[in-house]
Amino acid sequence: MSLTSPESGRIAKNRARLRLGITAVLSSILLGTIAFHLLEGWSILDSLYVTAQTVTTVGFGDLSPKTPLGRAFATVFMMVGVGIVLYALTSTVQSIVQSELLATLGRRRRSRDMSKLRDHFIICGAGRVGSNLIRNLQGSRDAFVVIESNPDKVTQLMDAGVAVLIRDATLEESLHDAGVQRARGLAACLADDADNVYVVLTARDLNPKIHIVARAAEEQAEAKLIRAGASRVVAPTIIGGHRMAMALTKPAVGDFLDSITANQLELGFEQLEVDPESSFVGRKLSETAIRSELNIVIVSIRRSDGQIVFNPSGDAVINAGDMLIAIGKAESLAQLTAQAKRQLRSA
Repeated sequence: MSLTSPESGRIAKNRARLRLGITAVLSSILLGTIAFHLLEGWSILDSLYVTAQTVTTVGFGDLSPKTPLGRAFATVFMMVGVGIVLYALTSTVQSIVQSELLATLGRRRRSRDMSKLRDHFIICGAGRVGSNLIRNLQGSRDAFVVIESNPDKVTQLMDAGVAVLIRDATLEESLHDAGVQRARGLAACLADDADNVYVVLTARDLNPKIHIVARAAEEQAEAKLIRAGASRVVAPTIIGGHRMAMALTKPAVGDFLDSITANQLELGFEQLEVDPESSFVGRKLSETAIRSELNIVIVSIRRSDGQIVFNPSGDAVINAGDMLIAIGKAESLAQLTAQAKRQLRSA
């Protein structure tokens, strides 16, 4: 779930008004230049010179229309052209003032909204990797905020209704303003590995419990990011190589993975941590309704001591603190989470 940006619509209107004013001025200058050239027989340069004098009300008087048609056009053009220029100047000043005010008010509003965020995600960098991550988060119900300093990317994100903090993600104050102390997770998606290391170090220092996923452009950076405090490191080049090898040697498996990633099968993964007070505790997997009623497959169980049970059998006992990795339909996964919460409240 992203935060909306109400002022983006007003900024777009100001830009449209500014473009209209500039277009009107250029059109009037073009019209005047062509008209004086045809009516008075002046050169294009002289016609442009007289047109500029007319719309700016300078009037040096060194060139003036001699023909009746030229003078008639000049009379009308002076009244219309000056009005167009005044409108363009007024619109420009108004757009600049309003944009500055809206930007200031928008920053204050976003600052207030971010101070209310709890259990959210922070995305550092909106490059190729960060942009794909943002698109995936936009389809979820999770709140998130993006830290980005590139003006063009900031504009695109704001137009899409994404909450953006226009800062340098490597600065401690930027992470602090994004609410890193209250965040659930952080993704370091900057293009430079050294910047990602710095972001990870700073975020881990500000919030020792936060889950951090970092991007590694080079394979050698993975170990450094882990030492800096990253919970997981993702190397797009390595993952891309694995996926290409899968598509080449095992195309059917590759197609299945692609269909899940693209949500063509309407399947999704979910992780569910078993609370000590949950009614799942102490029960065998076959004794729950996870498979029989919800048609959800538990693909693995990660024990509290780090042991991973892959493809657990029905006799596998669920313990407190276990992390269940499930795959199923989105609505079924939501029901499983809701049932677990109801069971917890009724315990």
